[in-house]
Amino acid sequence: MAGVNGATASGGDNKAKVVLVMGATATGKSKLAIDLALRFGGEVVNSDKIQVHDGLDVVTNKVTAAERQGVPHHLIDGVAPDADYTTADFCRDAVRAVESILERGRVPIIAGGSNRYLEALLDGEPPAGFRGRYECCFLWVDSDLAVLDRYIGSRVDCMLEQGLVREVRAFFRHDDADYSRGIRRAIGVPEMDMYFRMEAAGALDGDDDDQLRVRLLAAAVNEIKANTCGLARRQLQKIHRLHGLQGWSDIHRLDVTEVLQLKVGNAGNPKAQRDAWETDVVSPAARIVGMFLAVEGARDKDKDRFLLTTPKEVAVPGICTATADWFGQQLDMTVMSPSKGFAGLGSAAAAV
Repeated sequence: MAGVNGATASGGDNKAKVVLVMGATATGKSKLAIDLALRFGGEVVNSDKIQVHDGLDVVTNKVTAAERQGVPHHLIDGVAPDADYTTADFCRDAVRAVESILERGRVPIIAGGSNRYLEALLDGEPPAGFRGRYECCFLWVDSDLAVLDRYIGSRVDCMLEQGLVREVRAFFRHDDADYSRGIRRAIGVPEMDMYFRMEAAGALDGDDDDQLRVRLLAAAVNEIKANTCGLARRQLQKIHRLHGLQGWSDIHRLDVTEVLQLKVGNAGNPKAQRDAWETDVVSPAARIVGMFLAVEGARDKDKDRFLLTTPKEVAVPGICTATADWFGQQLDMTVMSPSKGFAGLGSAAAAV
């Protein structure tokens, strides 16, 4: 079936086209992927190794249903919290998701911070398998590190307000301090271990223990912030390393520094934040992706969107489909969840 970019899902004269959004944690990869999906008729494939697991939506910063704005997301949730999900599992499921998106004539947008997953997908076995089938456009959302550090601190504080402690408490195990498997690897879980152990022992119950509770929680939160900043640096080192490898040199950098500065220092002016996001990140990214896709169709001049001129039908036997309204059109779609296969958008709560 022909895709929106004129290529086919499984081969043919032209390679099908895939957009990849990279970057350190907290730089806005998911938001950019959604904005691009809205402009180009795309669907998002998650490449975050923690977000494939069920649970811990606040700690892992999963995009909410409202934030998705109707854009189908694949490979978010679906894997049991304690299960191992390997790079091979990701590569298998990501290819299936990309193929399903292309079969619907839509644009696959892979987004997430697990660069090891992306490297395995693009450069793993078989040699040049993914690159042999798909043409890739790389977008890198980047920020000044000092600004990113401040924003990370602010975001962790927001997670606390959204219920981080309550959410992580449900995953605490008094008899198990192994944080090396599944979703318990997520930053924000092991750092809370001492706090919950003291709490479980009753050491934080009395009025005289309030100061101890405050100190323990503050220490855990500071460790979460420090470890998240450390993760951002490791992710950036990996991106710089990939940028020097064959096949990774054409990565388009988008500077989100001004946006993050406004978020931290000018939280009362959301319009300024939106304007900076549109000017510094979305508009240049849309130009890059538009040229990459050479999209054919009607252009929404007010919102700088490329619209599909005709709906695409799903033609995959055995897949449950549902109908979604996309730019005023009725399109049949499916969403893929790791370990659960495909599910209709009507089952979004279970599938994504």
